[in-house]
Amino acid sequence: MIPATVLLAQDGSTMNSNAVPPPIVKPSRDFVMLQLNYVNWIQKPDSVNSKAFGFGFNGFICYDFPIKRSKLSFATGLGVSVNVVYLNQQQIVNTDTASAYNQSRFLPNPINPSYDSVNIKRYKFVTTYIQAPFELRYFSNMLNRNKGFKAAIGLQIGTLLGSDAKELVSIGGTNVKFKTDTKRYVSPWNFASTARVGWGNFSIFASYNLTKVFKTNEGPAITPAAVGICITGL
Repeated sequence: MIPATVLLAQDGSTMNSNAVPPPIVKPSRDFVMLQLNYVNWIQKPDSVNSKAFGFGFNGFICYDFPIKRSKLSFATGLGVSVNVVYLNQQQIVNTDTASAYNQSRFLPNPINPSYDSVNIKRYKFVTTYIQAPFELRYFSNMLNRNKGFKAAIGLQIGTLLGSDAKELVSIGGTNVKFKTDTKRYVSPWNFASTARVGWGNFSIFASYNLTKVFKTNEGPAITPAAVGICITGL
């Protein structure tokens, strides 16, 4: 009699019926996407004097839809995008509701040159958007995207959550902070084309805005762009 635990195959091989089946491997889908960016206003009028360095942060939770059994997938999600740009001896006046100045203006800082005791230390402009990414993704490792080559192109669509300008000045040797919080002239929507390429959990990320920082005819025509590091996983 043949033991119940052994099955004889026609080729003479044996297999233990009590053997533990291999574990089910769930492939990584890059559900989390974090981006640390260098931000700059690459197209702007001469009247806008921004510093070369700005920075930003994007954080997304994504859901990935594989395209059949190929190495391609489509992903979308939701997150937040924050961009910070520094001005060079300028300030933004965006609270003036007079009909003659119904727009955001970039003026010398301080506006009144008689303020000799005022030392401008820092002026930054911050925008925050609720952002939704849409990506067409390629990955070389179908079982584990934490390893292997990957690339993606896509579009980010955002709606304005907040905008503020923060100024740090020294008056008579005392540091004083001023903050203006208004969305009056800032574009309520943000559209940006994106691309990234990398290996495993790390990739290089770039974006180019298709919309301007300010509403049409309510501020200077400024186009932002960003490049940075993207960390993905899970």
